[in-house]
Amino acid sequence: MARPSRYPLELRRRAVRMVAEVRDDHPNETAALQAVADKLGIGSREKLRNWVKQQEIDAGARVGMTTEESAQIKALKKESAELKRANEILKAAASFFAAELDRPHTRS
Repeated sequence: MARPSRYPLELRRRAVRMVAEVRDDHPNETAALQAVADKLGIGSREKLRNWVKQQEIDAGARVGMTTEESAQIKALKKESAELKRANEILKAAASFFAAELDRPHTRS
């Protein structure tokens, strides 16, 4: 399971906006990403590149899975795991009761 980002959402949004603003001031995208990462104290330009990419996906400018879709898939996977666990418990209970029914009982 992915751990939550240590960077606040507002910082990520601000960083993405800053990249868009300074992109034309630099010879290439990597230089723009590095400049913004250095200015905001973000660990790496790759992290910033991923934020920009996800923003483009969420805006519909790039093909990929949106943040909302990703969250829905995670919720469905969690629900599926819970249902599988419940199913295993029901199978175990059914097996136990079937064994009890097959066992000869004596009355005192």
